Amino acid sequence: MTRANTVLITGAGSGIGRALAIQAATKGFALILAGRTSATLDQTKLACGDADVRCIPADVTTAKGRAALVQATKGGLDILINNAGVLSVGHIADMADTDLERMTTTNLVAPMALTRDLLPALHHSKGRIVNIGSVFGDIAYPFFAGYSATKFGLRGFSDALRRELSGTGVGLTYIAPRATRTAAEGAFSALIEPLDMTLDSAETVAAQAWDAILKGKRESFPKGKESIFVKVQRVLPALVDRSVGAQARDPKTLAALEPLQRP
Repeated sequence: MTRANTVLITGAGSGIGRALAIQAATKGFALILAGRTSATLDQTKLACGDADVRCIPADVTTAKGRAALVQATKGGLDILINNAGVLSVGHIADMADTDLERMTTTNLVAPMALTRDLLPALHHSKGRIVNIGSVFGDIAYPFFAGYSATKFGLRGFSDALRRELSGTGVGLTYIAPRATRTAAEGAFSALIEPLDMTLDSAETVAAQAWDAILKGKRESFPKGKESIFVKVQRVLPALVDRSVGAQARDPKTLAALEPLQRP
């Protein structure tokens, strides 16, 4: 019997990770779902119907958690999706060390370390690494400074590793969704209107991601104004400075931030 292609998804218990898993199940993939909470992973598994699904409760920020995922892939791994991420929003002056460390460790260090640990399996299958970044990894947004920094880092890691792996048969796709309607939305909901943010559903993000993955694309950005802003940011960043800086100074934005201030 031919083995079904296997995809490992981190942060699979909710949001984009759950949507990625459900859509992968409809495409015939075998799934390894990773997350910190067994109950939410089980809910994702249930939503995947009759697909071959294994749930591995694991904290990808720890060596022990990553080792459990390496062990789970001994039967083979074709696609690694580094999706797990966290977010803290507000003035950088109000960010605690724990906020910054949590974002850096989860959003950047963990995917780098897990990718390193799973490279032997991916080399064997000539598989694909998928890093879920953000439009904020190109357009650095005020009040998302720590988060933007981690996503810029993940984009840089993706570009560097893609070049490092050239000729090996292992591919890499960087996915840059815009703001998404997930549980994390509550952390920045007050800023949606004053910053004129457009939100996609997790299902839309997952569908665009799978389209890029299956076509072997280098990167994928959402359709709409954000993709234009990314191009402008790369060529004429001063224009984005003026536009986004004006949003940051707007009294409506500053008023929306007040509930996020630390006492």
